[in-house]
Amino acid sequence: MRRFYAIGFLLLVAFDTLAQLSFKLAGEHALPLDFSVAWLARVFGQPWIYGAFVGYVGAFFTWMTLLEHAPIGPAFAASHLEVVAVLALSALLFNEPLGWPQLLGAALIAAGIGCLARSESTEQPAAARAAAHGT
Repeated sequence: MRRFYAIGFLLLVAFDTLAQLSFKLAGEHALPLDFSVAWLARVFGQPWIYGAFVGYVGAFFTWMTLLEHAPIGPAFAASHLEVVAVLALSALLFNEPLGWPQLLGAALIAAGIGCLARSESTEQPAAARAAAHGT
């Protein structure tokens, strides 16, 4: 089951990250923003907008599959790894500034997810033992 979770959450992060980065690229190529038919044509003329759709649809189905099997607390927390992935890739691909506040935030997100995952892994065996003994 751990392998299922690991693959599922990696897919979720990948799809979410694809969606966010694709929106960024599509938006950059659709400027200036003017809410006209010409602007819509520029938006939908960019291949990146379709990457965003693929990312959101993929994330939706991956998330629904994970929620069917994973505990909600750690699953919800792990879904926020996308923030860390987008932060890192934005710095690499778009030269977005990456300072101490962003690094600290990313570290806190990762630490929080790690704490939830650890507590979940220690609680499940205890719950299983209690259920087996009828307590």
